[in-house]
Amino acid sequence: MAQRRHNGLFAHWRQDLPASLVVFLVALPLCLGIALASGAPLFAGLIAGIAGGLVVGALSQSPLSVSGPAAGLAVVVLSAIQSLPSYQAFLLAVVLAGLLQILLGVARAGLVSNYFPSAVIKGMLSAIGIILILKQIPHAVGYDANYEGDESFWQADGYNTFSGLIHLFREALSPGAVIISVLSLVFLFWWESGRVKKSPWMKLMPGPLVVVAFGILGNLVFQQFAPALAIGSEHLVSVPIAASASEFLAQFSFPDFSQATNKDVWLAGLTLGLVASVETLLNIEAVDKLDPLRRNTPPNRELMAQGAGNIVSGMLGGIPVTSVIVRSSANVNSGAVSKLSAIAHGALLLVCVVAIPAVLNLIPLSALAAVLISIGYKLAKPEIFVRKYRKGLAHFIPFVVTILAILFTDLLVGVCIGLMVGAFFVVRQNYHSAISMYQDGNNYLLRFKKDLSFIHKFELKGYLSQIPEESNVLIDLSMVSFVDLDNAEILNDFIATAKDKGIQVNLKRLAYAPDFLIKEPAKS
Repeated sequence: MAQRRHNGLFAHWRQDLPASLVVFLVALPLCLGIALASGAPLFAGLIAGIAGGLVVGALSQSPLSVSGPAAGLAVVVLSAIQSLPSYQAFLLAVVLAGLLQILLGVARAGLVSNYFPSAVIKGMLSAIGIILILKQIPHAVGYDANYEGDESFWQADGYNTFSGLIHLFREALSPGAVIISVLSLVFLFWWESGRVKKSPWMKLMPGPLVVVAFGILGNLVFQQFAPALAIGSEHLVSVPIAASASEFLAQFSFPDFSQATNKDVWLAGLTLGLVASVETLLNIEAVDKLDPLRRNTPPNRELMAQGAGNIVSGMLGGIPVTSVIVRSSANVNSGAVSKLSAIAHGALLLVCVVAIPAVLNLIPLSALAAVLISIGYKLAKPEIFVRKYRKGLAHFIPFVVTILAILFTDLLVGVCIGLMVGAFFVVRQNYHSAISMYQDGNNYLLRFKKDLSFIHKFELKGYLSQIPEESNVLIDLSMVSFVDLDNAEILNDFIATAKDKGIQVNLKRLAYAPDFLIKEPAKS
């Protein structure tokens, strides 16, 4: 048993290490793009990605979730950086956010994730898939006006998700980027179609890694033999390159603890901690839905792991981290089995940023866009919509509303709208299925099939008002374990006045059921 625990992390390395390469390739431009959108140094995004992989990955008990800087926090981070006295004061807020998350985990606040409806979670996944496709099309054709990882409907360039697509065709696109992205997409769908007979070494070779290598070599060929097709540096990955060890170390920043008495720092830390926690809980619930093995992530442990990651990120100069659905989806779709993949992706980020940043800067964004588009398609396949429709409107409508709300707002606002719609259908379903009444001549059976709460008051009053004088009524509570005080009072009032109307009332309840405060009818 001890040997099994010791080797557990590496038990599935054949699946996890190739998947970590894919996650690394996806995470690299997203770390840089989200840092840029957040108003932070680009290196801060890389620090967050490394902390998300090494720290959160090691401490988390989620087998497939991958953490790093998230687009959903970009606006909050930008506002905090602009409102605080210095970037170092902001880093202190990140550390405080991490401490808050640890406290939330200790307080077992993560249990709220158990109340997210599955239709909303599935809608969130499909919405992210659609957003990935729509947002990556510009990068695929060499139009990089918006940062990598942008998920918001309204874009920084003044356009929205849809008008931006129309506008990009009026711009001077990069023919080389189009060639690379189209060929990359064709290859990826062929590679993953199941029609490819792969040798053992080919099975260890992730398709996205082949695409990236093709993109680098293709652009080098363009530069040498077809300069008109060459992709410019503005359409390539842009990792900061330090000329010396001292210059590299100078990219790290540290919190200004003298700002600990600044209430704005505490407010920023509270905001960051709460938003990051909600996004993390949503994402781990979504990742568990994607997990082929249907494993469950302990939410409170995840909050504490995220808190530790944010403390480390803030202490070294990084922006906040959360569980991120794009990286996690890439991890699942690449065949990862355990958290080794998340940890290894963080190690790859660290090693490559330190050792070969110049090589990373040769990667065309159009090749990475093809990878993300293929991931988006897997999250939003047409058959997913068909399956949801077949489950009924009570499931399908919250699913679709969540997708549309996220597309036209952002992740957190869209999910909140989806939750409200989902709650409406839950209440509606419970309202209509809790009480039923049957009539046989002058005999009535009033049956309660579910526990009664305040939402059933109107329905209960309606049924009781239909019972005429000089009748016999059996009130069946045998399937009920709880009746709230309002409904108990309505029943008691009916029982108390029944004799005056010539109504004979009998009660049927479970012998072991608790006292509902409903009085037995007076014996004649």
